Order: sequence, then structure tokens, then C-alpha cells
Amino acid sequence: MHQDFPDHYATLGLPRRCTSAQIHTAYRLLARRHHPDLNAGSDEAITRTQALNAAHETLADPARRRAYDRELAGAENAEAPARGGRIEKNISHDVHLRLEEFLRGTSLVVHVNDPANPNGAETCELIVPPDTAPGTRFRLPREEPFSGGFFIVRVRARPDARFKARGPDLRCDLRISPGRAQQGGSESLRGVTGAFLRVQIPAGVARGEIIRIPGEGLPKARGGRGDLLVRITYRIAVQIGRGLPR
Repeated sequence: MHQDFPDHYATLGLPRRCTSAQIHTAYRLLARRHHPDLNAGSDEAITRTQALNAAHETLADPARRRAYDRELAGAENAEAPARGGRIEKNISHDVHLRLEEFLRGTSLVVHVNDPANPNGAETCELIVPPDTAPGTRFRLPREEPFSGGFFIVRVRARPDARFKARGPDLRCDLRISPGRAQQGGSESLRGVTGAFLRVQIPAGVARGEIIRIPGEGLPKARGGRGDLLVRITYRIAVQIGRGLPR
């Protein structure tokens, strides 16, 4: 994007469908990290802070954000014909996060090796706001000689020993005793946030049956959370007796 029309979403490292809460969180974290008081004598910190302030002022106001989105779309359409329909080369890259990081947010440094870059590996900072859905894509601006291009960074769930992620839903196993399976009742299970959840076991539950706990999964793209699907496992008690007396 031309410097006269900056991409405020890329400045904050956010996708264009981000929520207001994500905008405020990303701005707060980045403004604190790049504040000139913490980077004495750095012209880059001053320039970055000014860009962050401009991005937040525009995107935090719903009316200004709508107007900006229309202008941004027009600027991109004009830029593409000016280049004969060709746009700057973007690079797609996946990063894997721990399950709890989708809920509480995190920040990390992304290293991307582009063979076409004569300057070697590029480094960019990714701010993942709280309540980010798996599969969310972030647009991070590239540096020279590829300024105007972007890293398209998609966040995916890292394999976990206890939970399996399927979009915003999580799956796990709960092992119970044969007596509990026959009589029913409640069992406790540690959820993805670390808090204990109560699982209501119906009497006569079958092995492999799924019990759904609403709202205890990962964030959804449009708000809210997915579900936790608990699969019941247990061993059938087998009694081995002696043969009948002769």
C-alpha cells in the first residue's frame, strides 16, 4: 500500500474482520512495546508510535472505520490496474499456537525465509489478541525490497496431549468406572483454561458416547466459543471365578 494511504490493519497486525476488542488489545500491546520513552533516541519508535496512534484513531471509531474500509478498497483497486493487474508478492505462512493462547492472546516473532529476498530472512512481530479463532489470518507488512507486500500469517492449533481441535470445537476422553457408567452421576474434568468442569454422566452411558459441553471450546470467528466434546471410555468389569465343584 502506498505510504500516502497506509494499511492500518497491517500496522496493528490484524485481519480486516477483526473485532473492536482485538483492535484495542493489539494497539495497547504494541504502543507499550514501541513507546519512545522505552526506546530512547529511536526515530523508528517515534514513527511506529505515530502510525499506531493513527491506526487506532481510525479503526476504533465505527463510522471512521467504515469510511476507511471503503477508501482502502478503492485504493487497492486503483493500485492493481496501475500495475497491469499485478500486485506485490505476498507470502503465506502458518504458525502453531498452544490452545490456551487462542483464549488469552500472545505475541511472537515470526521468521520467514524468502529465497527471492537478497537481504535474507525477514522478521516480523505478530500480536495475537485474546479470543482469536483458529484459522485467523493476519496481514503483516513486508520490508524493502518488498514493501507493499504482506506476510499472510495463519494461526493454527498446535497438537495437544489432552485435546484435539476441530475448528473451534475440542475433543477429549473421559475415563470413568463401570459403576459410574451404570449408575450415572457427575465427574470432574479439567478444561482448556485449566478450570475444572462438571460432566453429567447419564445412567447406562455407552462406551464411546459423546457428551457435549457448550461454550468450553476455542473462540469462533464471529464471537463466542465452540463446544467441548467429551468421549466416554471405561473398561467392562469381568469376574473370573473357579469352575463348579464336581
